[in-house]
Amino acid sequence: MSFISVFDVLGPNMIGPSSSHTAGAAVIAYLAHKMIAPPLKKVDFTLYGSFAKTYHGHGTDRALLGGIMGFSTDDTRIRNSFSIATERGLSYSFTPCETETDVHPNTVDIRMENAAGQVMTIRGESLGGGKCRIARINGVEVDFTGEYSTVIVVQQDKPGVVAHITKVLSDKGVNIAFMRLFRESKGNTAYTIVESDGHFPEGIEEPLKNNPNVHDVMIIEP
Repeated sequence: MSFISVFDVLGPNMIGPSSSHTAGAAVIAYLAHKMIAPPLKKVDFTLYGSFAKTYHGHGTDRALLGGIMGFSTDDTRIRNSFSIATERGLSYSFTPCETETDVHPNTVDIRMENAAGQVMTIRGESLGGGKCRIARINGVEVDFTGEYSTVIVVQQDKPGVVAHITKVLSDKGVNIAFMRLFRESKGNTAYTIVESDGHFPEGIEEPLKNNPNVHDVMIIEP
């Protein structure tokens, strides 16, 4: 029998009522907002499974909106996330989708657009106990939780890029816990996701970007 922590049952410190439908949703959106340069101008949430059925009653909408504005799971501003978003000039929408059923029951697609016109889409799954998984970035299947310090390198799938990434991290003394490569198809856009036990050194983005096949670098600290 697998071990179940009391925190898997009760969930983290949070604005309730549900660790799956509020805390997990807030974490997904919080991670998403770390992947795009601020300020956000517009965000659209598409909800699936039980998220689509109960998002308003369980406060999933408020939690998602709070997370996308950078609020942690226990931030009391989540209760007022609608009015705060309006004050900040952030346009938002929630669209339940009950036709696509071959997804995790607590799934959300987040489409973000910032003031510079950059658009990014994220798919996240709330796993229970306030935990989540990022399952897609811009349509590419990925897999990370945000529980570790994470660097995401957006790159062209070319020889030598992964070696460049590992050399930079080694030179900076980063201890790699997990490292995985996800790609659209051979030679196209790929995402190298590196998770570390410790925080990444300040300014590590610049040496990572110092390769013609690296398009962007995102740092997500828990």
